[in-house]
Amino acid sequence: MNVARNIIPAIMIYDSLKYLPAFNREITKARAAGDRDKEREFILKSTDTWGSHMVKALKVDLRVTGKGNLPEKGPVVFAANHQGYADIPMTCAALNKFQFAFVARDDLRRIPLYGKWMSQIRGIFIDRGDARSSLKTIDEGIGLIEDGFSLLVFPEGTRSKGGPVAEFKKGSLRLATKPGVPVIPVTINGTYRIFEEFGYVRKGARVDMAIHPPIETKGLDRIAAGNLPAEIERIVKEGIKMMEPGAAI
Repeated sequence: MNVARNIIPAIMIYDSLKYLPAFNREITKARAAGDRDKEREFILKSTDTWGSHMVKALKVDLRVTGKGNLPEKGPVVFAANHQGYADIPMTCAALNKFQFAFVARDDLRRIPLYGKWMSQIRGIFIDRGDARSSLKTIDEGIGLIEDGFSLLVFPEGTRSKGGPVAEFKKGSLRLATKPGVPVIPVTINGTYRIFEEFGYVRKGARVDMAIHPPIETKGLDRIAAGNLPAEIERIVKEGIKMMEPGAAI
């Protein structure tokens, strides 16, 4: 990693968080009052503001298709491939009409300011090295979904860094199948160019994102629910093929 070349981008990213305290105060106030609609409203304002700011600051050419596949309201579970660290701000910018938070690695919780913000927007953190803790966290996420909040999960469990999409882990979509909410597959392509490709933050990358039609999970039997991660993986991979130069539209 080129530390010197990342100092200014790191400062810029942290500086972008200064826009969020006003939203955090409103989120906290709504949560204390039990006003879930108002809380979701300000979570969306927070994610949209941060995502949009990061797109502009990094001069990302973000191209989104399929926004018409978003339902009028949630809760839903978004399931996306995971190319790089920039997946989080880029999905915040792309899904700017829909409240959601992230299912993220536990170590992100410890990043100053950023981890607190992730918790504030109702994100949940998974310690993949502790199976019992992971199950407890998934149950926490199911509780949030049953309370009307939407979540985005990366079923690969790790970044591909521009390589092939890895297998979507079995059980990764229990968040959706247990409460019976729709899953919306999301294909991401190009976020690895922002950091992972060269090991330092680069501006001006092109990022493509495709929002696919929702898949209903209500009433799925155990076999169908178990096959769902593989089906979502297939849809996401097909989306990447369609983004390749010269692909038929």
